[in-house]
Amino acid sequence: MKSTFKKFFLSLILSSSLASPLLFAQKPDALALYRAGKYAESVAICEQELLQNPKNVNSYVVLCWSLVGKKDYAKAEAKAIEGRNISSTDTRLIEILAEAKYYQGKNNGALEYFQLYIANAPQGASDIGFAYFYMGEIYIRQAKYQHADMAFSAAVHEQPAKYASWWTRCGYAREMVGNYESAKVAYEKALSLDRSFVDAARGKERVEAAIAKNL
Repeated sequence: MKSTFKKFFLSLILSSSLASPLLFAQKPDALALYRAGKYAESVAICEQELLQNPKNVNSYVVLCWSLVGKKDYAKAEAKAIEGRNISSTDTRLIEILAEAKYYQGKNNGALEYFQLYIANAPQGASDIGFAYFYMGEIYIRQAKYQHADMAFSAAVHEQPAKYASWWTRCGYAREMVGNYESAKVAYEKALSLDRSFVDAARGKERVEAAIAKNL
């Protein structure tokens, strides 16, 4: 009797599944699409999610990441502001807003939000180094080289063995204020990470010439 009932129950599930092929279909994952570089598809899914639930902060976050991935910085900025109307303290939205402003050349606004992000980011957050790096680039734009040196130095302190480009920009900022010895150290560190990094090699040559001239 039990065996007959079990067979009947399994056949009922199977027939229902065949009759409804979407029964076990997985919902598209916007975050997975973003990570795969399929930004437009991720945007479409997030926008649909927000139509269903306008207060879904996670949907706003992934939407903004994807818009930045698409280089649609103005829309990313606008959507990050919308998201912060729901959760003003969400550090992901703060960082996105800073980055979107950075790529639009809104230097002062970007600095404000990068500083806000650094002040509120969770301990050990992986994006801290990037925030300092962006700040350094803004200070370079503004010809505030001492500020740039401090920002880039903080960036390489966060991830000292990862980015030759960060060390190179740090060396450049130091070079611009005449700190040739410390600039040389930064350029050499960049070359230790990537021997083929041309900007670092040229920077090292410049500061070595400057050091020799000042002897």
